[in-house]
Parts: sequence; C-alpha cells; structure tokens
Amino acid sequence: QVQLVESGGGLVQPGGSLRLSCAASGSIFSINVMGWYRQGPGKQRELVATITTGGTNYADSVQGRFTITRDNAKNTVYLQMNSLKPEDTAVYYCNADLIARNRGLFQRNDYWGQGTQVTVSS
Repeated sequence: QVQLVESGGGLVQPGGSLRLSCAASGSIFSINVMGWYRQGPGKQRELVATITTGGTNYADSVQGRFTITRDNAKNTVYLQMNSLKPEDTAVYYCNADLIARNRGLFQRNDYWGQGTQVTVSS
C-alpha cells in the first residue's frame, strides 16, 4: 500500500514563505515523477511544479517564486514557496507517478496525497 503524506501548510502573510513536504512510503520500486498540484476556492486543480531525473517544470504563475526539490533516498519531495500571494491560497496536493510492488507484481500507478491547506492572507 503506497501512501503520500504531506505536511507544512498553514497561514502566512503576503510576501511570506512556506515549505511543503511530501513523503512517499510503501513497497515502492521506483519513482518516475513527483509533483505538486493545487486547487483554489471555486477553481479546478492545476499543476504547480513537477520534478523528474531530467529536470523540473513550473507553472508560469509560480516560476521564480517556488522551488521543487526531491530527496530520492527518502522518497520525499519538497516545495519551497517564497513571495507568496493571496492568489496562491489553495489546497496543495502531492502527486507521484511510481512503480510499486503489489502481490508480487510490479505496477505503475498515479498516487495522490490528502492535501494540505495553504492560506495567504493579511
């Protein structure tokens, strides 16, 4: 059973910073892509950033303010968020495209965390 557990959300003033963490656990064989998505009030879920062995990808709205990193030894992905704006307010979800062992078989699936609330407000 693969689980993604997020932490680090909270309330911050505009211009402030937060760091999100997401740890993947279970019978993981390899991780292809890890990333962060967010869903603001009344909006659809959108990509924030992804990271692979080949590099990183960011939404235009966070480019230059957010940094995604990954600790492969810990199966953990981080999102450092600086210069936060009210429009960054959302539930942030961790995502992993990975291969896990299930009943002796290796299967590739997409997994999501439970989400962590980030609120940017004065």
